[in-house]
Amino acid sequence: MIKVGSLYAGVGGICQGFINAGAKMAWANEIDKKACVTYRANFEHPIFEEDIWKLNPEELEKVEVLAAGFPCQPFSLAGYRKGFGDERGNHFYRILDFVEALGRPKVIFLENVKNLKSHDNGKTYIIIEEAMKANGYSFAAKVLNSREHGNLPQNRERIYMVCFRNDEDGTNRYTEHFEFPKAMKLKRKVVDIVDNSVSDSKYFYGEDKYMFDKLQQSIRRKDTVYQWRRQYVRENKRDVCPTLTANMGTGGHNVPLVLTDKGIRKLTPKECFEFQGFPKDFVLPGKISHSRLYKQAGNSVSVPVVERIAVSILKALKKGDKNKKTAPFEAVQN
Repeated sequence: MIKVGSLYAGVGGICQGFINAGAKMAWANEIDKKACVTYRANFEHPIFEEDIWKLNPEELEKVEVLAAGFPCQPFSLAGYRKGFGDERGNHFYRILDFVEALGRPKVIFLENVKNLKSHDNGKTYIIIEEAMKANGYSFAAKVLNSREHGNLPQNRERIYMVCFRNDEDGTNRYTEHFEFPKAMKLKRKVVDIVDNSVSDSKYFYGEDKYMFDKLQQSIRRKDTVYQWRRQYVRENKRDVCPTLTANMGTGGHNVPLVLTDKGIRKLTPKECFEFQGFPKDFVLPGKISHSRLYKQAGNSVSVPVVERIAVSILKALKKGDKNKKTAPFEAVQN
């Protein structure tokens, strides 16, 4: 079974996707203590709660796939647009340290915000592509929307990068067998996720809220998701949830709102995780605050999208190695 290591794992969205595809997680790394609590409640393999700059890659089990949803702040429209000029941008180069120390895994899987591709007039993206190629890997990237590629009623675009290790002669036996998943018809609807049984008053908006009159006038449908945009209510015309954000639990204009039989309310953390494609039995620890859970959901990836990419990766590895005459990959012979 293909072994995977995950850097910047969060609560395990990428990990869950690879597990669903049939891979085995060897280990994960995450610095956020609260995210690690949620992670450990759902996975049995080890997660190293450590700053990636202090984590020693030489001590980790070698893997065939190294995944990293590295920090997106430097490349996000919401950030300072500093890219590699921001110290957080150097996390990509830290990933290359792990690639070398882990014996150059067969596959490097990277995920980031859509804006990475256009940041700094495309220079940031070019740096990443050229760095991967200089280190002996192929490079393929595509922006995928969870609504179109994950059968999830959420409008969420992210860029996914898949890099296969070249052979010693510079050729690559895997790339011809890999392709990103094609768009699919969205069958899952908002009403399939929104739980009508939710009755806890902390989720509902009543007359005590200063904007309740506007909410009541504008929020009329139960088959889509709305947002309060400071002065008005925005209705999602595609009948899906807008992109979930890390700060949606702090109030303001990022809070997704729905209409149920019991009134107007915000999404629950559980619903947010389901909009990201996590399984229904995914555990949300009671000792984690709601604001933290909202942040964890917003920072995560859409599991079904990763799963479909992972399926294609595993298929490419199997086909590429089918007629291989050399010894099995060293990384799984610890």
